Amino acid sequence: MTKTGRNRGIGIVTASDSQERSKGQLHIYDGEGKGKSQAALGVVLRTIGLGICEKKQSRVLLLRFLKGPERSYDEDSAIEALQRGFPHLIDHVRTGRSEFFNADQVTKSDITEAERGWNIAKGAISSSLYSVVVLDELNPVLDLGMLNIEEVVNSLQNRPEDLEIIITGRAAPSSLICISQLHSEMRSRLKGDLNKSHRKMNNSAGIEVYTGEGKGKSTSALGKALQAIGKGISQDKSHRVLILQWLKGGNGYTEDAAIEALRESYPHLVDHLRSGRDAIVWRGQQQPIDYVEAERAWEIAKAAILSGLYKTIILDELNPTVDLELLPVESIYQTLIKKPADTEVVITGRCKNEPSYFELADVYSEMVCHKHYANVGVDLKRGVDY
Repeated sequence: MTKTGRNRGIGIVTASDSQERSKGQLHIYDGEGKGKSQAALGVVLRTIGLGICEKKQSRVLLLRFLKGPERSYDEDSAIEALQRGFPHLIDHVRTGRSEFFNADQVTKSDITEAERGWNIAKGAISSSLYSVVVLDELNPVLDLGMLNIEEVVNSLQNRPEDLEIIITGRAAPSSLICISQLHSEMRSRLKGDLNKSHRKMNNSAGIEVYTGEGKGKSTSALGKALQAIGKGISQDKSHRVLILQWLKGGNGYTEDAAIEALRESYPHLVDHLRSGRDAIVWRGQQQPIDYVEAERAWEIAKAAILSGLYKTIILDELNPTVDLELLPVESIYQTLIKKPADTEVVITGRCKNEPSYFELADVYSEMVCHKHYANVGVDLKRGVDY
């Protein structure tokens, strides 16, 4: 959860520093880059975590369009595990067929499935049962003409005041963007064949970078972690996950409770560590403890990457840590090119200067901020933003 202070460079807004809002916002994640559905899953993880650690309504509906039951997804098992442990906190619905199709291939059955999903969504929105409703891949459903855009926009505009709605998928319609309070576009920044040859030469495939000024970087990484944990539960018992977070010391982060719940049920699958002070780190005002904490986490990360013990490693907010000159770039670059081929590394955070290890990424998504409620003075919200 990064925030750029006015004329003060890059800093991190810690959970304890955030003032919680009560009014719900409409979030849209779209674009050609990767990370949209992962961001939705990250919000699900946070909302469940809020429900676990606090006695307040925080039920979430995860409604996924174009993701029918014919295909299994890595995250399904982790979601099911959380449902079993906390059935009062999450409902999960999948609709449609699972393969790609274009507008010319839309069938009557596809439209029926889209309408079924939307009817469920409308009921959830009007029920006051949920604090968060996630409509994953709704944008392409609208783009394919399978639902009436005007009806969807009208229903979303008239939602309960405290309801948070997250919508994902490429090609969000302009009328939907117009009524949103947050619009983050995921843009792919890969450099084509040159990037591919560079990765092949350095044996560095399996590196994902999420950066940019828009929202969704850490949230996408949490979604990626949920996918990886689900894979470990259902398919590959050796698929161990490490989540390392820089510049986010202290407590108050709602995802911690959900991650801990998964750790208790599957202790061999997930490890999680925060580092840094419970304070904002500003450029030019770094303290000795900031260097110590950054290095402590990096030594753990380096050992984990080279060990081969973990199949998925999340390095959350590593980019601003490097940008603040709390860690040397070269050590990170050299470690990444030596990582085992089957270890996937996910790196997040905005940065002023693009570090050299970005060249190694085979997924490079820039989150572009078109709208953000924080920029107009709206507070962040527990269980959604942190």
